[in-house]
Amino acid sequence: MTFDNWLPLLILLTSLLPGIVIFVLPEERVRWRTTLNMGGAILKLGLIGIMIWGVRHEHVYDFRMPILPNIELVLNADAMSVMMTALSGVLWFLTTLYAIAYLETSPQSRSRFFGFFSLCVSSTVGIALAGNLITFIMFYEMLTLTTYPLVVFRGTPESMRAGRIYIAYTFGGGAAFLIGVAWLKALVGSVAFTEGGMLAPYVGAYATQLRFIFFLMISGLGVKAALVPLHGWLPKAMVAPAPVSALLHAGAVVKAGACGLVRVVYDVYGIEFSGELGLLQPLTAAAAFTIIYGSVRALFQDELKKRLAFSTVSQVSYIALGVGILGPIATIGGIVHLVNQGLMKITLFFCAGNFAETLGVHHISHMNGIGRRMPLTMAAFTLGSLGMIGVPPMAGFISKWYLGTGGLTAGKPWVIAILVASSLLNAAYFLPIIYRAWFREPAGSWSARPSIGALETHWMLLFPPLITALLALLAGLLADAPFSPLEWARLITAREYRP
Repeated sequence: MTFDNWLPLLILLTSLLPGIVIFVLPEERVRWRTTLNMGGAILKLGLIGIMIWGVRHEHVYDFRMPILPNIELVLNADAMSVMMTALSGVLWFLTTLYAIAYLETSPQSRSRFFGFFSLCVSSTVGIALAGNLITFIMFYEMLTLTTYPLVVFRGTPESMRAGRIYIAYTFGGGAAFLIGVAWLKALVGSVAFTEGGMLAPYVGAYATQLRFIFFLMISGLGVKAALVPLHGWLPKAMVAPAPVSALLHAGAVVKAGACGLVRVVYDVYGIEFSGELGLLQPLTAAAAFTIIYGSVRALFQDELKKRLAFSTVSQVSYIALGVGILGPIATIGGIVHLVNQGLMKITLFFCAGNFAETLGVHHISHMNGIGRRMPLTMAAFTLGSLGMIGVPPMAGFISKWYLGTGGLTAGKPWVIAILVASSLLNAAYFLPIIYRAWFREPAGSWSARPSIGALETHWMLLFPPLITALLALLAGLLADAPFSPLEWARLITAREYRP
């Protein structure tokens, strides 16, 4: 095999191997643990850069390994894989940097945390690079197993309860997805991801069965994508440390579910045959309801991380909405939101973690004047919030513009009403926070983390949200630039709607 064949596996191993080694490191080996984490993250980014260039120039990256008779582990790269892998790589690097400082004084095992953290990223990369449903579900379940210890990391009664709820939801969803995949393989044999879908020859003979299989798979994926009523685990999981919350909401779990939705609709069923079978209308309706429901619930949360959690419930469904509208312009909006939402949401969770870790502030009602004490962190939070609302030129505006235009083009003007209502609700639960933080007088003095230095907080806590906020801004300002998230979304869509 050539280097092109091995590259997907090498990208996976850059986080898998460090994670395994970190588990056996003594707790006091801080320098070794940091070197393995950051070294693996930097190497992964370098290899992803090679893959981006290669996919752009039509290189074929394909790794195959038989694991059972007629079952192969397949890792390959297409435009969708590249987008998801690049997002995971960038966010892993920044979240690792953030977590090193965040857990500096943690009484729990940091080796255990970073070990599972690296395995979680490996699962996400495996999902992104999966070339068939078998490989996808292997890493999908691995993601559940590796994120559970992170959710319960603090070991408190509340975190253990959240962990039980998380496992119940995700194992239930995983079982539904597995049944759907097994049924489909028994029915048609091949379950490889194929541009334009691979079920066209079977639609006439197996239409009813394919509808049931679609329902099972989308239900399973909808758990991690937090579609209502399968979203209940997500707000509960906010008891986890801020780096874990950021990972759950921006770079791993919800993105795995959303990526799966895209793969099933486009690369298994095919957009044309999904429409013929009448599968997209229920998905679109569920997405629209989730967008509004999540925003309404966010309005009534005083705890900052819970408000952000319900915001995620709403925002991730933009992706499902774009998939279900049945049109190339809306598809672009949905797919680009995979990246845009990830950048904006991780910024907000980084900032929430900074407020909690530096000042002990966890609730919105305690944030009066916090912008004066932590202006850089609050500036990043403000940019992320404006992006979520959809204010130009932030990345969120690009997503909503394409979704709205796509809805009109597809003859679905009600999409505009959903987007307007969502944006107004976004403004209703983000703008009061911004006003409170910048313009209200502090109620009293905050407790401060010692040894902060010249900056408002530890530099490893401060730089990641500033970088992600800048990236969210640039994703909007430079949307038409080469290699931008929007350009890759256009490339993916062009291939899916190829005549």
